[in-house]
Amino acid sequence: MTFSRAEEALPAPGEPLGPESLVWRLGSPRAGLLVAGRALVLQTSHPVVGAGVRDHSVFTEDPWGRLDRTLRSLQLQLFGGDAASAEARRLRRLHRSMTGIGFDGRPYRALDPEAYAWVHLTNFDSTLAYHRWFGPSLDRTQQEQLYAEWRRVGLVLGVRGHRMPSDLDGCRTYVADMVSSTLVDNETVRTLLAGLSLSGVSPPPGWLPAPVWHALRPLGGGFLRDVTVGTLPTALRQRLGLRWGTLDRRRLQAAAALIRAVTAPLPDWLAQYPEGARARAAARACAAGGGPGRAAA
Repeated sequence: MTFSRAEEALPAPGEPLGPESLVWRLGSPRAGLLVAGRALVLQTSHPVVGAGVRDHSVFTEDPWGRLDRTLRSLQLQLFGGDAASAEARRLRRLHRSMTGIGFDGRPYRALDPEAYAWVHLTNFDSTLAYHRWFGPSLDRTQQEQLYAEWRRVGLVLGVRGHRMPSDLDGCRTYVADMVSSTLVDNETVRTLLAGLSLSGVSPPPGWLPAPVWHALRPLGGGFLRDVTVGTLPTALRQRLGLRWGTLDRRRLQAAAALIRAVTAPLPDWLAQYPEGARARAAARACAAGGGPGRAAA
């Protein structure tokens, strides 16, 4: 895809989200991590993103560190207030130097506007998947508001407005079109899918003893595979040749029902990442008449 240097370098204006937003009211549930694999498969199936991850990411050598950095960045984007703009500038500086030769033998840039927008919008699409499967359900009005706010975050990140559909239905059509016309099987996706088994992956640092991790890893790998493959768009799952049958779906449905039942009554300090818990507290204060002031995450 061709694009101008101006489009690559110039972030579009945007207003960071605050406590009046639905995003802040929903917070950042820890169970949302369940759809991280889904988002990564969608993202790395894009030829530019897949090649960039292959050439510039350390996710195979340091999966937990890479995940932690991604989560920290996303928290800033959504709940950072004015710090969201600084994070957007940091991300664009970081990606500006990421170039290389793609799977098709042609040069790519990580700041390819289509690829940059795709990463942002797959995070939204995966947020909807989380709520559809594991979290509190969202009605049509809430989904529309959530998309409008996610689009607003995209503008903060420097994604041009014309690169993002104007409404929820447009976003759904866009995702379907990208799956059918742009996403491809590639070596990065295959590496990512192979890693779902967690074979050879060290324990998450700091909170799970190695013997417990090694005992639970096979079960966790099977569950991670079910969640990732089962929540993917059907067309992409079929293109990647991923097995998914009636028994697989029933197993995922049962697990999802259990997760909803267990997480729904949990207090925010346990169910939410700290940034999400603070955002929800600020949103409640705002709704109670405390004003729309910002509470940095």
